Amino acid sequence: MRLIHTLLGVLLLLLVVGSILRTLVVPRGLYSALVHRLWWVLRTVLRLWAAPFGTYRAQDRALTWLAPLVLLGMLGIWLSGMLLAYTLLLHGISDLSWSVSIREAGSSLFTLGYASGERLQLSAIDFLAAASGPLVIALQIAYLPTLYAAYQRRETEVTLLQSRAGEPAWGPELLARQSLVDTETALPQLYRDWERLAADIGESHSNYPVLLSFRSPQPNRSWVVGLIAVMDAAALHLALCPRSAPPEARLVIRAGFTAMRDIGRSLRVDFDTDPDPDTPIRLTYAEYLGAVAMITAAGFAHERPVEEAWRHFRGWRVNYEALAYELARRSDAVPTLWTGPRDFHAPVIPPARPTDRRPDNSRPTLPPA
Repeated sequence: MRLIHTLLGVLLLLLVVGSILRTLVVPRGLYSALVHRLWWVLRTVLRLWAAPFGTYRAQDRALTWLAPLVLLGMLGIWLSGMLLAYTLLLHGISDLSWSVSIREAGSSLFTLGYASGERLQLSAIDFLAAASGPLVIALQIAYLPTLYAAYQRRETEVTLLQSRAGEPAWGPELLARQSLVDTETALPQLYRDWERLAADIGESHSNYPVLLSFRSPQPNRSWVVGLIAVMDAAALHLALCPRSAPPEARLVIRAGFTAMRDIGRSLRVDFDTDPDPDTPIRLTYAEYLGAVAMITAAGFAHERPVEEAWRHFRGWRVNYEALAYELARRSDAVPTLWTGPRDFHAPVIPPARPTDRRPDNSRPTLPPA
């Protein structure tokens, strides 16, 4: 039995160390089953706690705690796993009782003292345990600035998008607002900014999936909703205006679905890497027509017939729609237009449009957003 305990201790220690390296050290989106299961359990508990209130705001308030709890839970599970592993090792290679083994393992792991006495054969395990505890805590502390730096870069662009695409963001609203205030020339720079942000998100969120659980400071903002909005605006732009649409529109769509695929691979989400342009999408033709009517009323001129542009728009959107909907569902993003269903029941929230205070004779007549 002692040999079995020793082998179990070695195996458990290797599993814990592997999880730590996958999550905190290796600069690649490696899957950690331990962290994923912790995220799933905590997310389920928080959603059930908020469910009786029946509103998106209640879900948002509850899920605000998900990321901090995941970080604390990761640290607690890793330290507990190491404590159990060293206890098994000490008990397996010596005649120590279980109570003495766990006391000595804890004494070394948490650097409370060196309690092995004259048992020199246990010194190596005690020293290893004494080094493990501070090392795990130090890695976790160093992990936080990296997370919050990526979070700040992400949320800066999401906040800037609010005045351009509404809150929550919506692709057609982005095009309509630029037409309303005559700032269409700003669209290429917006596409460039979000192309770079998409690359940043793809790298950071696939390496550190816990960032998916960090919510925006305002409940109606979300990085995944913002990215979908910019990609939808670019896809509509290319479909309706093939000659005048800036090349940056193509680039932001490419960068966007590449980032989503990187994140999807790190989460082990199944997706089609080369979808057929004629594959049906979940967005309906009626929804598309309503959006085109809205942006046309805002003054957005299109070069291609609306019916013909639908085929091109669908060909662009098929590259990212399914994966975008899955990421929006997993991150419990604000339920808004053209972003798919959520795991909680809440009405779709359209973008809020500010009151137009221009003189009546200069206002275009617009359908509601």
